[in-house]
Amino acid sequence: MFISNRSIGPKQLDEKTSRKILGTGGSLMMVEVTFKKGGVGEVHSHDAHEQVSYIVKGSFEVTLGAEKKLLTEGDSFYAGINVPHGVVALEDSIILDVFTPLREDFLG
Repeated sequence: MFISNRSIGPKQLDEKTSRKILGTGGSLMMVEVTFKKGGVGEVHSHDAHEQVSYIVKGSFEVTLGAEKKLLTEGDSFYAGINVPHGVVALEDSIILDVFTPLREDFLG
């Protein structure tokens, strides 16, 4: 499967956040999330999904469990099942999230 990012329209999540589903197959899903400065991915956890996230552009304050860290371009984090996590964009930023199993709730 080949996917052209330019051919995928973003889904606007709120005034500062949008996402594109870049790939799904088997039990994996890859999602590009674009944040304007100040955009928030609220702290949450998944009871059935693992997530690894890669900072493509910009910087985020990332909450992972009880810790907060500044992550910048090239950094990543892993959130296991039931691990609280969230982000705040410190500038216009892009994050790439990979989930297993895929997020059925994103497909609707």
